[in-house]
Amino acid sequence: MVKKTEWSFKRGVAAILACASLALPLHALADSATSALAGTWTLVAADVEHPDGTRGRDYGAAPSGLLIIDGEGRYSLQIFREERERFSSGDKATGTAAEYKGAVMGSSTHFGTLEVDPAKHILVFHIQHASFPNWEGAQQQRTYGIRGDELSYRVVARPNGDVPISVWKKVN
Repeated sequence: MVKKTEWSFKRGVAAILACASLALPLHALADSATSALAGTWTLVAADVEHPDGTRGRDYGAAPSGLLIIDGEGRYSLQIFREERERFSSGDKATGTAAEYKGAVMGSSTHFGTLEVDPAKHILVFHIQHASFPNWEGAQQQRTYGIRGDELSYRVVARPNGDVPISVWKKVN
């Protein structure tokens, strides 16, 4: 006859093993989703959707950028406004307030690790370092979609209600 404590222990172990066997495929699914995104992506669009539903160009008519994701989920992202004004002095240490503002507002760069939840269509950027220091150490979540060789994601709304939308095309 099995004692009640032995039965409870065996049931507990069985429950833990059952949960672990379910978790492994989910982890593998997330890893395969990250691997599917691995490669080099070029920027197609850096748009913004306004609260009234209209869409505009957040980084000008012809922004450029790269998103590089490795097989381990590390990433580096750069977005630049094409028509950024050069510093008149040629020295970044002696720029004017307007030149500094243009340089900061004309780019978005950060790197770190990327987490993918394919079931919920969520990307989470774990930002290690960024051109905007307030983002360092942050986790930024985006809803994403993939159509063919294009990846698009929507950034959380800004305080004014604008929602940035990035579209990337896979190079390799």
